[in-house]
Amino acid sequence: MASAKELAFKYYFMFEDGTRATYEINLDRETLLLKPEQETPSSEWTRLEHHKCSNCPLSADDHAHCPLALNLSPVVPRFSRMFSYEKVNVLVETETRTYSKNTTLQSGLSSMLGIYMVTAGCPIMDRLRPMVRFHLPFATIEETVFRSVSTYLLGQYFEYKKGRRPDLTLKGLMDGYKQIQMVNHGMAGRMRSIVDKDANLNALVVLDVFAKELPFSIESSLANLEYLFSPPSA
Repeated sequence: MASAKELAFKYYFMFEDGTRATYEINLDRETLLLKPEQETPSSEWTRLEHHKCSNCPLSADDHAHCPLALNLSPVVPRFSRMFSYEKVNVLVETETRTYSKNTTLQSGLSSMLGIYMVTAGCPIMDRLRPMVRFHLPFATIEETVFRSVSTYLLGQYFEYKKGRRPDLTLKGLMDGYKQIQMVNHGMAGRMRSIVDKDANLNALVVLDVFAKELPFSIESSLANLEYLFSPPSA
């Protein structure tokens, strides 16, 4: 059970054949970093230099293993022999509400992997960490775009309060998502070295679609959401 200093999410995967998989994700409430229940197992696929992301700023001298891969290491092997299209009921418990959806494994798994990926301490993925405080399972692209832009602009407001120049053009957000796409590509290379079937890889593809869609939406002036702020017609 999570303590008062922890932020907890519970994911329950219930398959049609009666098997289940349960994951309790506990984050430090202040840093929003994952707090592993036990020592995270390392292996060849988690080494920093193994399919290292092309934009990774970390050095193997200081980080023998990729922090993102270490976060995923308790999860990826469990689903490595499963297909992405398998039907599953996913139940997600948060502090304030419960979500449930009958969906494919890739959809439910991508929602959970998103938490693990932004709470690892990866310098590139760190920019998405504030969003995990109000995690929304099974979010659509439109919901993700809205949450991402809103979170970024709130961060820019705090930059303004510190006397710094805020980025209201969203250039920093667009550049950030391009960097995240490179991480997704690198992580896919790591996964291919240990998985037999496509559940993990396609869950990552789902996340990568979001990363690609957001810059496109910004460049289109967020036209698909602008109607929300238009005055109602008489």
